[in-house]
Amino acid sequence: MKREENAMDDDTPHATPGPPPQEPVPSDAAPSEPAPSEPAPSEPAVAEAAPSGAAAQDAVRTDAHDAREAQSAWDARGAEGARDAQGAADARDAGGEGDTQGGPDSAPLVWGADWRPPKPPRRRTYDPLAVALGNASLLGVGYFFLGHRLLALWQLAGTLTLAVVVWGHAETWCELAVLGWWLLTSAHGWYLARRGEPRTTARGHRLAAAALTLAVLLTAGLLRWDAAGIQDEVTSARERGDCDAVLAAQDGVGFWQRLADAPGAERGDGVVEVCRRLLGARDELNRGLQGESDPRKLTNGFNVLSDVLKEPEYTQAVTVVLDGFLRWLPLNEPCRTVRVTDWLRARKTRHDVLDRVAGTVRRTAPQALVDCADTLHGSEDWDHARDRYQQLLDRYPTSPLADRAREGAHRATLAGELATVRDRLSDAYGGQPAYCSNPAKYSAAPAARKGAVNRALFYGNDEYTDQLPKGWRASEASKAALIVCADDTAATDAGAATATCPYRDEDSPYLSGDVTFHKIAVPVKVYALRTGEVVAERTVEIGGTSCPASFRHSRGIGGPPSDWLVSESPADVRTAFEPLVNLE
Repeated sequence: MKREENAMDDDTPHATPGPPPQEPVPSDAAPSEPAPSEPAPSEPAVAEAAPSGAAAQDAVRTDAHDAREAQSAWDARGAEGARDAQGAADARDAGGEGDTQGGPDSAPLVWGADWRPPKPPRRRTYDPLAVALGNASLLGVGYFFLGHRLLALWQLAGTLTLAVVVWGHAETWCELAVLGWWLLTSAHGWYLARRGEPRTTARGHRLAAAALTLAVLLTAGLLRWDAAGIQDEVTSARERGDCDAVLAAQDGVGFWQRLADAPGAERGDGVVEVCRRLLGARDELNRGLQGESDPRKLTNGFNVLSDVLKEPEYTQAVTVVLDGFLRWLPLNEPCRTVRVTDWLRARKTRHDVLDRVAGTVRRTAPQALVDCADTLHGSEDWDHARDRYQQLLDRYPTSPLADRAREGAHRATLAGELATVRDRLSDAYGGQPAYCSNPAKYSAAPAARKGAVNRALFYGNDEYTDQLPKGWRASEASKAALIVCADDTAATDAGAATATCPYRDEDSPYLSGDVTFHKIAVPVKVYALRTGEVVAERTVEIGGTSCPASFRHSRGIGGPPSDWLVSESPADVRTAFEPLVNLE
């Protein structure tokens, strides 16, 4: 029969090839003397004789060569598997996993089972330039190339933290911290990539990292350039003193511009804050010009301007606000203008730009004072009108308006005096007015002359003064030379005795007696209206008819009275008062 090598029955399944056979280990026994062995009962009997010795040696050498090649391939696969296993073990150790029997590659091989070689692990690319460029984006891309996800998250978290710090503090050291973080993480990624094996050139990684980093840097640069342009506009507007333009320019600074140039945005915010104060001062000054020209508003506005002037770079902005305020002067109402110029004139000199108000006051105040005085004069506010006229004469005596003010002051003075006289004469009500106890002068009144009939106003004791001739009376206070105040006279008031006559009572003839007749005594005080001084003070005695045939009295029972007043006539009254009117 023919010899079969490794043959089996047809119905026996073919076993999956296992590991390659091991190279036979030589023994001390000679090849020509094989060790005796008893064949297994199940093995088929060998019917053909063994081949010759040379052929056998060739077959052995061929088998040994095939075994060595298979062993070399197995050793190579085993080395790769060992590296993979070592990498998996390192990963498990880093992740804190203690179970070493998980995963399909760790299952023990079973002889006769399906066996496949382990999948080779993904090879890492250690390209220092690609890693450094990836980390330069500050997004952790370089660490992702190395497979260090925790480091990638760490860089991203640090970037976000620094962004928050830059936003919150907006100082130069914050930007330096970002620059340091950028350099540190880029250098660290380079260092880690230099340590890894194998180092290769990953063009795809380099291009992707360079594109991302360039996009980040370009975006940051454009945003910073935009923020710098806005700050230039803010600075230019501040130098022009245009606070409205400052606010409009700074409104263009958004979130990303603030992040790209936080210190610049912070400086712009500082300029905006000062401009808001100046605009508030402008509003206060404008409100101070309205209504009654509230001096508190003016004080608040100028205090803000003085505070801002402590920073010299805002001098022009303060000047613009001040000029806008001064352009409102003079106002439509001259008296409001006077109130404002009075406040400005009283303001202390500080030797700064705010002292420019003095020139506006000198230019505006004289005309405002005259116009205001004329307005007050027209509204019969004589005292205040006179004060405004006099104010111009005192402060600006060389002004072209001085003569007008002088004339106006005189007119206001006379009008005020006359108004005072009329006021004190107005509450007479048939008796003596307030003027009789509190006289006042009217400088424009006619002069009282001796020996002439001086027209007068008569007050008090109308029973007799009403009998005086109309030619002696003035039509109103401005035409009177004298003010005559007469006290009331009772029936028992008596002057000098004129005659004594006997009388008897008609109802009771047995009641009789002598009656002495007296002149009527009237106390009188005379004032010269021009000076308001007393020119005569005496008791006027009015004569009349004595000893009439009969007279009525109210004494009652008891007979006639012992004293009685004469019966006067208008001529008698005129005769008694004429010396007062003529100042004799």
